[in-house]
Amino acid sequence: MSERSQPNVLAVLTDQQRWDTLGTYGCPMDVTPTLDALARRGTRIEHAISPQPTCGPFRAAFQTGRFATETGVWRGSIPLPDDQRTLAHHFADAGYDVGYVGNWHLAGTFDAPVPADRRGGYDDFWLAADVPEFTSKPTEGYLYDADGAEVAFEQYRADAFTEYAKRAIESLSEPFFLVVSYLEPHHQNDEWTFVAPEDYAQRHATNPHVPRDLRDLPGNWFRELPDYYGIVERLDECVDDLLGALRQRNALDETVVAYTSDHGCHFRTRPGEYKRTAHESAVRVPAILAGPGFGDGRDIERVTSVIDLPPTLLDAAGIDVPESMHGESLRPVIEGEQDDADGDAFVQISESQVGRAIRTERWKYAVAAPKRTGWRSGNGQRSSAEYAERYLYDLARDPAEQVNLVGRPNYRDVADDLRATLRAYIRDVEDEDPTIKPLEIGYKEY
Repeated sequence: MSERSQPNVLAVLTDQQRWDTLGTYGCPMDVTPTLDALARRGTRIEHAISPQPTCGPFRAAFQTGRFATETGVWRGSIPLPDDQRTLAHHFADAGYDVGYVGNWHLAGTFDAPVPADRRGGYDDFWLAADVPEFTSKPTEGYLYDADGAEVAFEQYRADAFTEYAKRAIESLSEPFFLVVSYLEPHHQNDEWTFVAPEDYAQRHATNPHVPRDLRDLPGNWFRELPDYYGIVERLDECVDDLLGALRQRNALDETVVAYTSDHGCHFRTRPGEYKRTAHESAVRVPAILAGPGFGDGRDIERVTSVIDLPPTLLDAAGIDVPESMHGESLRPVIEGEQDDADGDAFVQISESQVGRAIRTERWKYAVAAPKRTGWRSGNGQRSSAEYAERYLYDLARDPAEQVNLVGRPNYRDVADDLRATLRAYIRDVEDEDPTIKPLEIGYKEY
């Protein structure tokens, strides 16, 4: 493989960031100039859908290119099994230095150091914590280095993670693959609130943009949006710092930069919390690719699962995509070799429910196990032999998902077609063939 075919790869992950916080996705707040510029000179995935809107399961999917049930990490607190090969393994086998900074969430060690054999192969640079929510506050805390020693910080957490990432960029040999996994803009769990840097929330307190799906619904969005936008603004500045570190090393033009999030945020408007549903506010995320191979500004308009990002990053580096990965590289779409239409995305949901969903260009169809089998009830399950229809939304007419059409007789044919597609995904991904019980309401003769 030639030097030219081995670009560096920097993957930036955020936690709980809605797609529509970025100007490139229509946010009028003007808080993401760096990311907007990155999207203009690269590739923006317009409809990027998380394969699992929870923290640990998404990270397992991102690291392996496989759905959560395939990795075994189908809910939080389950360690990534030793037999799961990650992006780090594939890049290292191709001669890359591999490094990780920030939020790991795949070891099951919580606030204790992550031992070397649970770091997913990230052997050349490690400065992270399994669950940094337990080792830090928004303005102080610590991560662990490769020896398991605490590395303390007394500054805004995202800024600290950025400084550690700049250290990695300086020390890793080229070509390198580096993941920077921020905890922001996630709320601080033990405070049940979002915490922006000092003075940042005040900038957006007067008239923050309220997305249509939040309006008129109970939740905490009115109080939290100023801080949330302030956090997103600071993350954008952090990305600018990372690009500056690449530029200082004369590596920016030779680096593929990917930016995405594990899930969105519906500010307690849906199930009384922030994620873990099939709604757009939970599953739709930003996704941007820039750098070698993505510089012509061609965007992807079709519905795309984030499960496609891992094979895309390998493909961009000239590394063969392993058959174990469920996703497919997006480069043929970006280069015009495949049609940019008729995409769909399969979603698995855990912890709040055992749920499954399909997202197409026009429709959202979701089902859930008919009895309470969520993690919080104490008997969480990987899957179910039976599901019941729960949601059907016409996204063309109702993008804010305000009118649930499930069970309406005049939409029965639509639901049946989507049910068949969903069952096909379940058979393919999970090797199961569950019953999906239709919901019937109204007068059948009408």
